Amino acid sequence: MNNNYKRLLLFIKPYVPRLGMAVVCIIMAAAANLYVPWIIKDLIDKVLAQKDMMTLNLLGIGIIVVFFFRGIFYYGQTYLVSYVAERVIIDIREVLYKKFQEFQLAYYEKQQTGTIMSYITNDVAALQAALVNSLIDMVTELSIFIGSVCMMFYLDWKLALVTIIVVPLIGKAMKIFGRKLKDNGAIVQERTADITSLLQETISAVRVIKSFVREDYEIERFQKQNYLNFKANMKGVQLMSLLTPTVEFLAAVIVTLILWFGGYQVVHGSLTAGSLVAFLTYAVNLSNPVKRISRVFGSIQAAMAAADRVFSVLDTKEKIKDKENAIVLPEITGKVEFKHVGFSYNPGRAVITDLSLKAAPGQVIAIVGPSGAGKTTIVNLIPRFYDVTEGAVCIDDMDVRDVKISSLREQIGIVPQETMLFSDTIMHNIRYGRLDATDEEVITAAKAANAHNFILELRNGYETQIGERGVTLSGGQRQRIAIARAILKNPRILILDEATSALDTESEELVQEALDKLMVGRTSFVIAHRLSTILQADNIIVMENGKMVESGTHRELLGKNGLYSHLYNIQFNDKKSRQV
Repeated sequence: MNNNYKRLLLFIKPYVPRLGMAVVCIIMAAAANLYVPWIIKDLIDKVLAQKDMMTLNLLGIGIIVVFFFRGIFYYGQTYLVSYVAERVIIDIREVLYKKFQEFQLAYYEKQQTGTIMSYITNDVAALQAALVNSLIDMVTELSIFIGSVCMMFYLDWKLALVTIIVVPLIGKAMKIFGRKLKDNGAIVQERTADITSLLQETISAVRVIKSFVREDYEIERFQKQNYLNFKANMKGVQLMSLLTPTVEFLAAVIVTLILWFGGYQVVHGSLTAGSLVAFLTYAVNLSNPVKRISRVFGSIQAAMAAADRVFSVLDTKEKIKDKENAIVLPEITGKVEFKHVGFSYNPGRAVITDLSLKAAPGQVIAIVGPSGAGKTTIVNLIPRFYDVTEGAVCIDDMDVRDVKISSLREQIGIVPQETMLFSDTIMHNIRYGRLDATDEEVITAAKAANAHNFILELRNGYETQIGERGVTLSGGQRQRIAIARAILKNPRILILDEATSALDTESEELVQEALDKLMVGRTSFVIAHRLSTILQADNIIVMENGKMVESGTHRELLGKNGLYSHLYNIQFNDKKSRQV
C-alpha cells in the first residue's frame, strides 16, 4: 500500500468508532445481497420442484424482512462513512492551511497563488472522493466478494476452485492499470492547478488586461491550458475504459467455466439445477465486485496523486523557524543594530554586503537609493522574513534568530506601499492590528491616522464593507486605514516601505501627517521614494548595489555632493520644472 495512503488513513484514527459502526452496516447491507441467490435456489429446488407452499410463504416474508433491514443498514453506512470522510477532509484542509500560515515569505515568492489555492481546493476535493465513495464501495464489494466465495465453496468446492483460477489474472491487470492511473492522476492535478493559477492571475490583473485590450490573448491562453487539462483527463478515461473491459473479459471466462463444468455436473446428477443457478448467481456477484473494485482501485490510484501533492506540502521543511531554545522577546526599547550583515536570495549572488548600522530607540532611519539597491531587503531582515547569510540583526542587543518569531513580530509594525485590506468592514480591518481592541480604541486610532472624518462620510461608517483589497476606497484612504491598523498595534519598531509613493499630492499630505504622528516615540525605518518626506530623519542610509555608500543627515549628505545629493537634485529639479 502507498505510504501516503497509509498516512491518509491515520487521519481516520479519531473517528474509528463511527467507522467501525459504518463497516458493520456495510457488511450487513452486503449480506442482504448474498441472501438473494439462496432464495433462487430454494425457489427452484423446493417451491417449483416439490410444490412447497410453506417454503414459498417463508421466502416471501424473508425477502420483506431482509430488505427492510437492508434499507436501514444502507442509510447507516452512507451517513456514517460520509460523516467520517467529511471530518477527515476538514482536518486535512485545516492542517494544510496551518502549514501555509507557517511558511515564510520565501515560499510564497516561489509559488503561484493559484497553485497554493489548488492544493486546498482541487487536491483535497480529489481526496474526498477517494475517501467517501471509494471506501463505501471497497468495503461493500469486498464483503460481497468474500461472502460469494464462501457460499460457492459451500455449494460445490470443486466448481469453486475452477472459478477462482482466473482471479489472480484480474489482480495483475488491476496492478498494471493502477500504476498508470496514478501517474496520469498526478498530471491531471497539475493541469487543474495550472488553470486555477491562470484564473487567479487574470482576475487579479483584470484592469491591466482591459487597459491593454488583451482579452483575446488571455482567452487564447486559457483555451490552451483548458485543452491540456482535457487531454490529461481523457488519458485517464482511456485507461479506465481499458481496465473495465479487461476485467469483464476475465469475468466472462469465469462464467463460461461455471456454465460448462456446472452444466456437466447437473447432467450427471451430482449437482441440482437450483444449486447451479445459485452458484452462477454468486459467480455473477463475484464478477461484479471485481469489476467495481477495479474501478474503485483506479479512482483511488488517481486520487493518490492528489495525496502525494498534499503530503509534499506538509513535508516541506521551513528554513525560518524558532530555535529549540528560542526565548520570548521581552518588551523592547527599540534599539536596532545591523552587524556586518550580508544576505543573498541565491548562493553566490549577494543582495546585501557588509552592512553595519545602528538605530537608537525613537530614531528615524531613512533608507534611500536606486531601484534594486536592497532597500526592501534590509527592512525584511528586521522582522525575520528572511535570515541573514552573514552577520546578525539585533534588537535590544538580542539576535533576532534567538527569540520566538511571534514575539518579535508582535512588536514590529509595517505599513507597505501596496496596502492589503480584507473584504470586511473598516472596523474589522483596523481592529486586525489588535484583535481585543474596543470600538473606542479603533476610533481613536482612526482619528490619529486622519481617517475618522472620511469614514463617517461613508454610508455605514465604520461598518462599511470595503470589498476585496479595499477596492471601494481610494489609495489614500486605504493607506490611512493601514496606518490606523499600525497605530492600534502600538509597535516599538515601525517599518514604512514607500508608504506614500503611489499617492497624489493631497492624499500624500494627509498620509504623511498621519505617519508623522505614528513615528513619534518609535524606532522607524523609512524606505523613501520621495526624498522630501525624510528631510527630518535622524540618519539617512544611502544604498547602491547592496552596499551602504553614504550615511548622515539630509544637510550632511547634501554637503558631500555624492549619490544622495545627485538623487535629491534630480527630484528637486524635476519638481521645479513641473511647477514652471
